[in-house]
Amino acid sequence: MNAQQLKNSILQLAISGKLVPQDPNDEPASELLCKIQAEKDRLIAEGKIKKSKKSADKAPYTTDEAPFEIPESWVWVRLGDIILQNIGGGTPLKNVPEYWNGDIPWASVKDLDKENIYLDKTMDFISTLGLINSSSNLIPKNNIILCTRMGLGKIAINSIDVTINQDLRGIILSEDMNKMFFIYFFKTLKLQGQGLTVKGLPVNELNQILFPLPPLNEQHRIVAKIEELLPFIEQYNKQEQALTELNKNFPEQLKKSILQAAIQGKLTEQLPTDEPASELLKRIKTEKERLISTGKLKKPRLHDNSQNPKFDVPFDIPQGWEWVRLGDIVFNLGQKIPKDKFFYIDIGLINNKEHKLNDVDNIIAPEDAPSRARKIVQKGTILYSTVRPYLQNICIIDREFDYEPIASTGFAVMDVFSCIFNKYLFYYLLSPQFTDFVSQEMIGVAYPAINDDKLYNFFVPLPPLEEQKRIVEKIELLFSQIDNLS
Repeated sequence: MNAQQLKNSILQLAISGKLVPQDPNDEPASELLCKIQAEKDRLIAEGKIKKSKKSADKAPYTTDEAPFEIPESWVWVRLGDIILQNIGGGTPLKNVPEYWNGDIPWASVKDLDKENIYLDKTMDFISTLGLINSSSNLIPKNNIILCTRMGLGKIAINSIDVTINQDLRGIILSEDMNKMFFIYFFKTLKLQGQGLTVKGLPVNELNQILFPLPPLNEQHRIVAKIEELLPFIEQYNKQEQALTELNKNFPEQLKKSILQAAIQGKLTEQLPTDEPASELLKRIKTEKERLISTGKLKKPRLHDNSQNPKFDVPFDIPQGWEWVRLGDIVFNLGQKIPKDKFFYIDIGLINNKEHKLNDVDNIIAPEDAPSRARKIVQKGTILYSTVRPYLQNICIIDREFDYEPIASTGFAVMDVFSCIFNKYLFYYLLSPQFTDFVSQEMIGVAYPAINDDKLYNFFVPLPPLEEQKRIVEKIELLFSQIDNLS
């Protein structure tokens, strides 16, 4: 049961006499009804209120109409029986400036807030001329304002004298009625409007609504109990919202925690039989030199990791791992201007929730090639968007294409050497640690970005190759289980 359902249940218990005990010393509601009728007759006789033109149409209550049982000291009545006055409103002519911007508050539906029980200000004001020359009426403060047309169901107590428009009604109750009990009852109604243009509740139908009338003292006790419980419901609502938010974010937060544990060597066991990462670096150096000598790779600006005393290691890594620069373990295939039809991979082609390429054939003729279509990629290349990198438009190209794939210059493209598992590096790029690195180096306001040189200068915790594979296997197993739970 959510907070709103709990509140609805409490209000239903309240209006059916089950929220507080009945007191045999209370004057029964039948006597209260007689007092209200006598007050109404007196006010009519004194000319202070008019006799309702529709009173003759008011159907008497019959016992088989009762929607639920009520205590013996209560009585079923119709709203028209307990309302002294039901006052309508109107709108002064908008094209007469003298009718507007006076000092008389004028309320419409937009001034009633479902979360605020009191109407203490209005957005619009009218003048005395506007009031005199329209069907609007002034409702004295401390009465009930409710919507019977647009905004059907809104209700409030006006804490200021206020005029009203045609969508609102001013309800004047007897002093022998608790206004808050009336409001809480009204909030339980499931109102259905009528009309072809503006759905509304006609006055005669409002007056026909059945109302469970308790003794006045019991009304006071019911309202006091409701208002004692409402703060607890509000606390419950806040906790429910916090829990909903937690449940919503929990899978992603858990995945981030798994990635962080993985890159720190805490997700899998280290095995002494694994070839250490220091040996991988030697093999990378050999492979890099071979690719350069055959012209498949340009000679990069190499970094000597030992000459980086300024690098602040964010965490300890296991024995057998090495801290290396990203640019020392990846390479790219260069750039070209497309001469033939090609498959264009732009940032928008990446699903940043699943971190995969969307299944779209984005085939472009060379004459239509965007100026950013330059970077050569292949199956297995890692794409990392350097524009708004916090959106994590990251993926591994996972398929072959009928046409040569060309990526946008908005990506850093990374192919890995043979002793690096591209999926391990992919998951590292998704990790909170790497995202924090990048966030600190972004520049720009509208389109914050990081350039390739800075990106490749970041450090990566490099495990032995076999451990890279075990880490990826463990991550994907856990992610799959989390997705199944969701």
